[in-house]
This record gives sequence, structure tokens and C-alpha cells, in this order.
Amino acid sequence: MYAYLKPLIESFYQNTDPAEAEFMSKYMKNLFPYLGTKTPVRKELFAAFIKENGLPKMVELKQITLDLWDQPEREFQYTAIGLLRKFTKKWNPDFIELFEKMIITKSWWDSVDGIAGWLVGEHFKRFPELQEKYISNWRKSDNIWLRRTCILFQLHYKEKTDVDLLFALIRENLNSKEFFINKAIGWALREYSKTDAQAVIDFVEKTDLHPLSKREALKWLDNQGKI
Repeated sequence: MYAYLKPLIESFYQNTDPAEAEFMSKYMKNLFPYLGTKTPVRKELFAAFIKENGLPKMVELKQITLDLWDQPEREFQYTAIGLLRKFTKKWNPDFIELFEKMIITKSWWDSVDGIAGWLVGEHFKRFPELQEKYISNWRKSDNIWLRRTCILFQLHYKEKTDVDLLFALIRENLNSKEFFINKAIGWALREYSKTDAQAVIDFVEKTDLHPLSKREALKWLDNQGKI
């Protein structure tokens, strides 16, 4: 492990909350241990660490990310994603390999969604040739988290969304029985409905969506009184 990370890890361990840790772990189906550090506190600790120690060198970033990812407690994976986001404009094309490893390692919705929307989505904006290559592979994968990433990576694209691609990816997963795929479909449609309500309404009407996907897709429009 890089010595750079030791003060951060020490500060996290000095701010644990066993009761909160138990609650957090149960909420995540006991898949991961937690320190019990709530998000505002975790972000404050991370900000203080960066102020004191600065950001790591670019050449060290990948391994430092992996060092954080290897830590048992879940807060460190969240911090790894936050650290990477500070380098959005500096990632080299091959950072997509790191993002893929993060998607398929210690996988659960809480990490994958952040990687999909904030890391992969931003990376594909800068390197569209990578999007074609990786989405082509991930959309056919047996790994549900790679497929969920395909559906969600455009969450923040708004009017720049490749709607044909989004709808095609959804159609490919219509027969899925995976909760996290059907939930992702609804979420992606709901977000895009804020940009083009009619396109989503028309798609939902013409597509045999899972009830969960349909309900999630129309939730914002319904709340806004648009349907």
C-alpha cells in the first residue's frame, strides 16, 4: 500500500461508529463490513486529508485506487470513486480497464452506479471510440453489473443521450428477471424523461417492460402531473 494513504485510513478508523456500521452492513445485505462513517463525515475526513496531503501523482492514481478498493470496509470503495472523480479531465484512455475491474469486483449497486454514471459515463464522453468497443462487449456479458453499467452510463447525458442506443440496450434486457437490471431500466428512462418526456412515454407505451421498470420509468412524470 502507498504510504500516501496511511493518514487517510487512520483518520477513518478513528471515526468509526459500531452501531451505525452494523446498520449499514445490514442495509447492504451484510455483503460488506462498514466503519459506520456517515457520508457527510466521510467526505469531511477526505477533504481534510486532501487539504493536508494534496492529491496523488497521476502515475500513482491507479494503484492508490486499487489499494483503497482492496480495503475491507465499504467506505474506502466510496472514497476511491470520489478520488478518481477529481481527475476526470486527466484520465488516460486505458483507465477504462480500471473502471471495468472496479465494476466486477466487490460488486453491488452502491459502487456500480457511481462508477457507471460518474466514471464510465464521463470517460466515454472524452473517448467515444472506447464506448463503442466496451459497450459492445459489456452488453453481451453474463455479468449483470456490466450490463447495468451499459444501461446507466448515460444517466447524466441529458440532451446528449444516444437515445437509440439506450432503447436498444433496454430491449435487449426485456426478458431479464434480475431486479437490478429491471430497476436500472426504469431509472435510466426516468432520468431521460426529464429531458424528453414524450419520447419516454411513447417508448413505455410501445414496449413490454417489466412492471418494476415501467413504474420507475414513469414515476417522475407522474409526480409532475405530466401523465
